[in-house]
Amino acid sequence: MGVVHIKDRVALSWGIAVIITKRLFILSILMLLIISVFGCGGLRYSWVDSEANNYIPKSIGIFPVDVGIHEEARGVADQVIAGVIIKKQWFKDVVTADTISRQIQVNEELRRIYLDYTTKLKAVNFSDPELSKKIGQISKVDAFLLVNVDYWTYTTEYDKKVAKVGFGIKMIDASSGKILWKAGHHEAEDYMLIKPKLPDVAKDVFSKMIKEMPHAEK
Repeated sequence: MGVVHIKDRVALSWGIAVIITKRLFILSILMLLIISVFGCGGLRYSWVDSEANNYIPKSIGIFPVDVGIHEEARGVADQVIAGVIIKKQWFKDVVTADTISRQIQVNEELRRIYLDYTTKLKAVNFSDPELSKKIGQISKVDAFLLVNVDYWTYTTEYDKKVAKVGFGIKMIDASSGKILWKAGHHEAEDYMLIKPKLPDVAKDVFSKMIKEMPHAEK
């Protein structure tokens, strides 16, 4: 009886070990799946119009970034975005935010049209085709980007100090007013003593975002 009892206990232990091993294996597979879905560096939000690939603008304008409450990003974010897009060489002509800002200052018609267009877009989410067409004609661009800063700060998350930057982007076809692409994404880079430079974090974030933007292949 003693020998049989020992064999039963060994068999039971072996069975438990097998069950635990199987569960650990399944858990490992689930973790890998989670990592593949959420850890592969995708954007938090990205939408592309179904016809966007049939329309690739040759020139693009970058309107001054709407920094909201993040005044320290004013001008800096514009330079980061322009630098990333120009380096890609996807467009024959890139009209930067600095250039468009000067146009808005000296051209009363463009200033009025731009204000009317962005007001409608923010208030009722309507991209007015007549206004966008005039914007394209005056600025001499096929499409334009509207960018807003969602995050541009140093903060604490989960007891870690982080440098956090985030953008929201809309790409508009000037001739039709159609929104070709819109996306939102932010990243938080943790640190201990030396703060990462927010423009550097912004460059990484924007570079990742525009990989999803419709563009001509080089």
